Amino acid sequence: MFAAEIFMHRFLLSSPVRTLNPEEADWFYTPVYTTCDLTPNGLPLPFKSPRMMRSAIQLISSNWPYWNRTEGADHFFVVPHDFGACFHYQEEKAIERGILHLLQRATLVQTFGQRNHVCLKEGSITIPPYAPPQKMQSHLIPPDTPRSIFVYFRGLFYDVGNDPEGGYYARGARAAVWENFKDNPLFDISTEHPMTYYEDMQRAVFCLCPLGWAPWSPRLVEGVIFGCIPVIIADDIVLPFADAIPWEEIGVFVAEEDVPNLDTILTSIPPEVILRKQRLLANPSMKQAMLFPQPAQPGDAFHQILNGLARKLPHDRNIYLKPGEKILNWTAGPVGDLKPW
Repeated sequence: MFAAEIFMHRFLLSSPVRTLNPEEADWFYTPVYTTCDLTPNGLPLPFKSPRMMRSAIQLISSNWPYWNRTEGADHFFVVPHDFGACFHYQEEKAIERGILHLLQRATLVQTFGQRNHVCLKEGSITIPPYAPPQKMQSHLIPPDTPRSIFVYFRGLFYDVGNDPEGGYYARGARAAVWENFKDNPLFDISTEHPMTYYEDMQRAVFCLCPLGWAPWSPRLVEGVIFGCIPVIIADDIVLPFADAIPWEEIGVFVAEEDVPNLDTILTSIPPEVILRKQRLLANPSMKQAMLFPQPAQPGDAFHQILNGLARKLPHDRNIYLKPGEKILNWTAGPVGDLKPW
């Protein structure tokens, strides 16, 4: 789910929007692959990412003149970590770190989106997490299969390893789901991840999409792809590609504090509203916008990102610095981030 940077790089290598003449370019893209520093069980380790990113920027600013003309204001970077360029998976620590100072002028393409949050700066482009298109395609079941599960969720309710006392992980929202509905027959919820996970989502009316460490999760993508109405439990979330996907019309938004009333909220939605949401979710263009397919296809997530970048053009002349002018502070941030990669 953190792989969007790799696929964006592959897409751009063969895209007709790419130019090899830097004087023609509207944007400059630097693939850094910060999400490829992994723990033994395959999760991204964001702690060294600032050093990697600084070293990459040092390289491009030392070898070519283009970064220095704007200090990155016509550059974009893909940062699909939990809290984007704050480079930490725990919110408190991410806020403490803030966005890496050298990226303050660049455009960030990131999965993290939350209103009024230090880790989402104005002008960023919020994208869906990567979900494997071919794998999901291979698990499709007949579209007329009855949706016999009312509410479905598979995932953690507590993260004992990182939050032993509970309450901090998912701001307590997932724990509230479990404590209130583990014995409710309308709720098919568990920490088990069955082989039939994708099939089960296609048999469900509602799929819970609660925040985890960060507000976003691949369940948003899976819900849209499999026609399962996403129940979004993440206060102030900024959702991807809001101009292409009418989230208010296809999803159900539940405030974190209202989780104990989830059963009442969902059972009180009229059948005609549910059917309308399901019809909208069946629209192929909506599904396409959430995916990073290989090869790329019209209207997919790659093209939604390009649309977002195009809307920011033309660049304001003010982004270009005067000769010798500097705005960014190369020594800002924790001392550990300043070590070369």
